[in-house]
Amino acid sequence: MASRSFPEMPTPSSLLSAYASMSTSIMLFRTMFDQLFPRQLRRYVVDAVRFYWKPKSSKLTLVFEEKDGMSMNHMFEAAEAFLCSRINPDSERLRITKSVKENHINIKFADSEEVVDSFEGIKLTWKYVRHQPQPSGGGGDDSGYGGGKNSSGGSFSLERKYIELKFDKKYKETIITSYLPLIIKKSQELENEKKVVKLHNLQSYGGGPGGFKESVNLDHPSTFDTLAMDPKMKKAIIDDLDLFLKRKDFYRRVGKAWKRGYLLYGPPGTGKSSLIAAMANYLKFDIYDLQLMNVGSDSSLKKLMLRTSNRSILVIEDIDCSIQLPDRKGAMPMFSKLPDVKPVRDSQFSLSGLLNFIDGLWSCCGDERIIIFTTNHKERLDPALLRPGRMDVHIHMSYLTTEGFKTLAANYLNIHDHHWRFREIKELINDTKVTPAEVAEELMKSDNSEVVLEGLVNFLKRKKTEDEITKDGVHYGEGEVREPKKAKVIS
Repeated sequence: MASRSFPEMPTPSSLLSAYASMSTSIMLFRTMFDQLFPRQLRRYVVDAVRFYWKPKSSKLTLVFEEKDGMSMNHMFEAAEAFLCSRINPDSERLRITKSVKENHINIKFADSEEVVDSFEGIKLTWKYVRHQPQPSGGGGDDSGYGGGKNSSGGSFSLERKYIELKFDKKYKETIITSYLPLIIKKSQELENEKKVVKLHNLQSYGGGPGGFKESVNLDHPSTFDTLAMDPKMKKAIIDDLDLFLKRKDFYRRVGKAWKRGYLLYGPPGTGKSSLIAAMANYLKFDIYDLQLMNVGSDSSLKKLMLRTSNRSILVIEDIDCSIQLPDRKGAMPMFSKLPDVKPVRDSQFSLSGLLNFIDGLWSCCGDERIIIFTTNHKERLDPALLRPGRMDVHIHMSYLTTEGFKTLAANYLNIHDHHWRFREIKELINDTKVTPAEVAEELMKSDNSEVVLEGLVNFLKRKKTEDEITKDGVHYGEGEVREPKKAKVIS
């Protein structure tokens, strides 16, 4: 039988000799490489080798930027709200916030904090990132992240915020089609449960491009129950708001932007601001307060408007005396020469720019929005603002009525039944032009209801005498400016 021959195994000494020879060659090659090639070239070669030979990652990262162009990214807001309910007890860094008027502590993510979630057995890693760019001396850019000059001449830079979601690539379809819609649904439920109405102050950077908003919680106690208004007027406003909320499909079917315009007009102290707060509390809509005097151009106005969210109320108070608005031909409206009208700083801001956001092409940039103008003198407004389709509902905030006084008496004096002084007070109210604010001030002068009502009677008598003597020439409720045919009027 033939015997098999096996190759001889290398001896340990031969292995050590080969290893020493290879190490010497590598060291010699590295020494020659370092001596013959400059550092920049060596770094380029090493980076190139690492780039072409690096292993492909099996992970996919989705980035949720805070802004999508000039608009806010709804997915970022949804992810941020959702993740606040998924904070890990083992988290090492968290942001804690609480305003003076809030009753609870807000727990949010800190920079670079990670949260691990699971969906249908898929591991998902979330990471919150806040990046502050270096201050820049250049002008602001359209991205919303560039630098520029503020109103005091100093430089500013906008903070960039984004959220990363990392998972295995093979689950991409499942995450996009199932997990992300779940995030949106959950965030909406959380928002409805913890909704806090906020008041935002829209401002621009010294009239330059871009802008920013400051916000506080709106802790205004005004509701439709506390408003000193005629009950029929209250019901008409509430019914109009309810109908507006239910007509999303209707607005889309007829080809109109889902928005509603209200014009509140009447003398000072009749409750225009209180009505706005009551509407916000009823709808749970944020309020955006826009001061037109701080807007330098149509471009600035557009960027400020795009920073407003859906389900919000945009308020421009005292529009008749805030600014001079050049019309489409560049001329000033008739009321621009009145003494209480302040000139706008930059003539680039025009009436057409404002109208474009009310019912023009830019009006469709957002859903479920309410626009409110207030004025003490409706007759001073440019007719273009009163055309049908712009201010859908005109609400006349008149002087105090007897029904309104009943509400004030219940709110301030806790008197819900008839009082022996009410008859005289109601007769004086019917014969006197007195605002709810004036009567409310009288009702706060004492804790004794009898003393308060006696003082109110004396006040109304003096007011009636003054009205008979003084003729100011301004009458609300009589000689009103004719309403547009299709504008709904509540008075």
